[in-house]
Amino acid sequence: MAYVGTPIDTQNQFQSLQGKRFSGNGSTTAFTLDVAPTSVFDIEVFVENVRQDPNSAYSLNGTTLTFAAAPASGTNNIYVIHQAKAVGTIEVLDGAITTAKLGADAVTEAKIADDAVESEHLNDNIISGQTALAEEPADTDEFLVSDAGTLKRIDYSHIKATAATNTPSFHVYASSSQTVTAGAQTKVVFNTEVVDTDNAFASNTFTVPSGKGGKYLMYATVHNSNRSPSRYHVQIRQGNSEKLTLELGSTGAYAGTTVSGLVNASAGDTFDVYFYNNAASDMTIDGGISKMFFGGFKLT
Repeated sequence: MAYVGTPIDTQNQFQSLQGKRFSGNGSTTAFTLDVAPTSVFDIEVFVENVRQDPNSAYSLNGTTLTFAAAPASGTNNIYVIHQAKAVGTIEVLDGAITTAKLGADAVTEAKIADDAVESEHLNDNIISGQTALAEEPADTDEFLVSDAGTLKRIDYSHIKATAATNTPSFHVYASSSQTVTAGAQTKVVFNTEVVDTDNAFASNTFTVPSGKGGKYLMYATVHNSNRSPSRYHVQIRQGNSEKLTLELGSTGAYAGTTVSGLVNASAGDTFDVYFYNNAASDMTIDGGISKMFFGGFKLT
């Protein structure tokens, strides 16, 4: 028939019993054991070969065995026998714990963070054995990083590279010609947008958006259709103050005048283009996508 009860130890894995003797003197009640039992029921105590009642004859505090009454005098007349399970523990052999012995989620973050799991114990396919992510991670996807030796998780949004873009940027042109007043600064009208990334160009003026201050490259070209002025110039103004100007004398030919340069700009700064001529009468500047345009962009 089948065996009933605790399985028989066939591999000699149980430890042998342990005991200790003491000599009573009729006055001493406390004696020190070599091993601290868990409770009074984990040991058998004998005085003059009479087993003592664990409920009343003695008590335990760590390794200290204290009798309710001092045992009589005698050589080795007191002896204690430890039950096998209270003697010690069985040491696990090196390499004995396999994957099959680990429960689900048994290796916690604390064990990894405290270096309890050394690198040589981690399987080589801990990363390569996982499903590959075939696209850019989502902003909320998480990674493990060591922050000065402390493991922390971080969202992809905090470490992904931000594409370098020269924005805000804009490029506009005048689709038709414009009359400029003689001997005066005339604001050039640009009525067609080619690029305006931040919707920052309006009413012939570019306004630096909030939070987008920095260095900007600005440029403007105006084509002069009149050969008569002895002097004319194209000017980019910042906040209604001259910022970039190119001035030319009469060339005796139709000419396009271009001004460009780098400027420091703050949020809210405005930029527009003015044309000046010193002719005795009004003159015309030509419109067209290739003749009269204005643009700029923020440098990254």
